[in-house]
Amino acid sequence: MPSSQVIDPTQLNLTSDELLLLREGQSAVAHGGNGSSSSRAASRASSQGMFMLDHSSLVALEVYFQRVMNHIEQQMDYLSQQTQVATQVMYDGTGQLIGDADAEIERFKQINEQLDELELDFDRIGHIRQIVSDIRARLEEAERELDRSHSHSHSHSHSHSSSSRRREGHRDSHSSRHRRR
Repeated sequence: MPSSQVIDPTQLNLTSDELLLLREGQSAVAHGGNGSSSSRAASRASSQGMFMLDHSSLVALEVYFQRVMNHIEQQMDYLSQQTQVATQVMYDGTGQLIGDADAEIERFKQINEQLDELELDFDRIGHIRQIVSDIRARLEEAERELDRSHSHSHSHSHSHSSSSRRREGHRDSHSSRHRRR
């Protein structure tokens, strides 16, 4: 039967965190052991804060730490995958945001171009409207002038009775009185 040695784990040059993990591993092996004399001896050594250095205890501890490392590695792989997924989602989201922003900027430019075109059309139409208004005013003035000219030449060609002249005079004097007030 191989000899076993018990040592103080602080002699192993481990940090306090590593010592804690070693004690947890030793305790897990001792409590999960197969009831052999070496697992009972390891359990007694562990309860006294000591570390058992026999072959079967070291193999059991090595297997335990390998399982813990495998579990940690699986968690790391899972978290790494989740990080990649999250990064991709953020990248896609950022890409979508950038795409949306670019689309909105383009839309804004198009709206501004349309506004510029509408303002230009508005100014052009306003200018045309003013020209039409001026032409209409001149046309109306020309029609009034033609009517006055036509009625003036018409009144000279026909003789008016004295009564109609008196009425015109009366109207003229009446309207001149209104203007004075």
